[in-house]
Amino acid sequence: MTMLQTRLGLSERLACRVAGQHRSAQRKPPADQTPADPDSGVRQWLRDWAKSHPRKGYRRAWAALRAEGMVINRKKVHRLWREEGLRVAQRRRRRKRVGASTVPITEAMAPNEVWAIDFQFDTTADGRTFKIASMVDEHTRESLLNIVGRSITADDLVAELTAVIARRGTAPTVLRCDNGPELISRALNRFCEGSIGIAYIPPGSPWCNGHIESFNNRLRDECLNLNVFHSILEARVVIGDWKQTYNLTHRHSALNYLTPSEYAATCQPQTKAA
Repeated sequence: MTMLQTRLGLSERLACRVAGQHRSAQRKPPADQTPADPDSGVRQWLRDWAKSHPRKGYRRAWAALRAEGMVINRKKVHRLWREEGLRVAQRRRRRKRVGASTVPITEAMAPNEVWAIDFQFDTTADGRTFKIASMVDEHTRESLLNIVGRSITADDLVAELTAVIARRGTAPTVLRCDNGPELISRALNRFCEGSIGIAYIPPGSPWCNGHIESFNNRLRDECLNLNVFHSILEARVVIGDWKQTYNLTHRHSALNYLTPSEYAATCQPQTKAA
């Protein structure tokens, strides 16, 4: 419209007729381009929230808005999110070996039925590698384990699992994991023998352990990739704080946008059969 008027010298009336546009649409700017934009407050909130949560998307933002008491349609949040250019680029990675499962593949229908465990690596500022062990309850999505070290042995893993079980007051029915050396070790098998089943996923099939893979991807996107660790102690503190914050603030669509801690509080205590 503006081009027709400025370059060809057409009147507004004729330019609108040529373009097939109503004259009122030409005269009235969109609401989001005026000082009286009714969504300016929401737009500012989304910008601030995206800045403090750089690896989370609009669904989490919508859930956080709802948790703060704002009644707003998810599609509207999506539209505003896109208009503000807040889309999050996705990253992906892959994976590995062979242990014999002691139980069949099972689905977590209640808390403490299946705990999924996995390892990932990162480096400190001096280029030295360190290892991270993480574990989630597949039903509540809670992060249960935080081990960070230059190396993690099977004995270290067993000691931390013992502490987690003592803290929760119960052991899992099944421990789901891949075929890493710590997870097919004699120490872990002796620890689990007769009380905890071990379900090894097929080699090279990380999607069979999707809950912990998703957690590890989020840990890398929202913590490891955003921090430079100058010591192993700093890594332990920062990663531990992130995992605690994850339990308290990350809202899962599969949990009706409750956080893991909120959802776990709604679950009835589970008792194991003798």
